[in-house]
Amino acid sequence: MKQEHSPATAGPVRARGAGFMGRLRGYMIAGVLVTLPIWVTAYFAWMVLDYVDSTITPLIPERYNPNSYLPFAVPGLGLIVLLWGLVVIGWLAASLFGRFLVRLGEGIVARMPFVRGVYGSTKQIVESVLAQKAAFREVVLIEFPRTDCWSLGFVTGKTEGEIQELTEDEVLNVYVPTTPNPTSGYLVFLARSEVVPLSMSVEDGMKLVVSGGILSPPDRRPIEQRKVKRVPAAKPHVAAASRQQGGTGE
Repeated sequence: MKQEHSPATAGPVRARGAGFMGRLRGYMIAGVLVTLPIWVTAYFAWMVLDYVDSTITPLIPERYNPNSYLPFAVPGLGLIVLLWGLVVIGWLAASLFGRFLVRLGEGIVARMPFVRGVYGSTKQIVESVLAQKAAFREVVLIEFPRTDCWSLGFVTGKTEGEIQELTEDEVLNVYVPTTPNPTSGYLVFLARSEVVPLSMSVEDGMKLVVSGGILSPPDRRPIEQRKVKRVPAAKPHVAAASRQQGGTGE
């Protein structure tokens, strides 16, 4: 005799099946969130390592290259040679003869119309970053690009030169990155009084920008500081209110 299932018994079975599939889907998403960052990091690290090895290793003389007599290639050999080469170049550049050669080379480059601009800009950027002159120092909140519209910015230093001389306020250089590519953005000059400093680290601020607000860092300030509202409430839009009043009066 054929046995029929009543709707009362079929409902719980479907619910249990849906719950089981939901848990499997949740476990799969959790697995992706755990493994994807590790895989992407390892992939890019291997790409850089492979590129450096394929570029530097062929320059090593065969008698000094362990890959020529070992049954396997030594991973990271090119990177090790590159790092030691940079150390030697830096040591030579710090000597009196090395400084003379650097000045001589820069003098030759300075006479080349197009090359001197590229070399000068690149050198200034590299020196600024390595010397932490233009490194991101702190995360701030600014009203940009309009009033009552807040954007995340990074202070790169105090404004100097003509821009600072034009105002009586102490002006800061603030870099406002774009999402999700923080390498492009806007450089704005703001008075220190118009900048709201944040307690989050530069790394947390960069994660917030790159993720488009998905990875929002927690507020690690003490409870007393959380009660203080440093950002004023949104100002009423006078123009919109006047237009609304005018339309009502007609």
